[in-house]
Amino acid sequence: MSVNLNALKQYKSVDLRATVETASPHKLISMLLEGALTALAKAKGATERGQIEERTEHLNKATDIIVGLKGSLDLDKGGELAANLDELYNYMIRQVLLANRENDEKKIQEVMDLILEVRSGWSAMPVEVQIQETNK
Repeated sequence: MSVNLNALKQYKSVDLRATVETASPHKLISMLLEGALTALAKAKGATERGQIEERTEHLNKATDIIVGLKGSLDLDKGGELAANLDELYNYMIRQVLLANRENDEKKIQEVMDLILEVRSGWSAMPVEVQIQETNK
């Protein structure tokens, strides 16, 4: 059975790499937002179950993703919106670190809610802008 699980994991890894390699910049950010939400949800569940190592692993992954989102900002071209997102991502990172240190589900949920809001705005971006972004 473990051979099948390893094959499945390898398949998923190849499938994800192929998706990332062909995704538009807009899609990549969407994938990062989803990844952060998934990691935070897993961390919240681990917190509820008292699984400290698992919580820490997932919060570290969420932090890495948020740092990646922060790094994707173009502060020169993005103006006030990019600066605001930069500050928001800094806040999220601080909250995740505090959630881990304090074992605080509410802080995890707060960051999830913030990412859901960012994702909502990102998803609402007009298709023309998404396509224009891809053609740059």
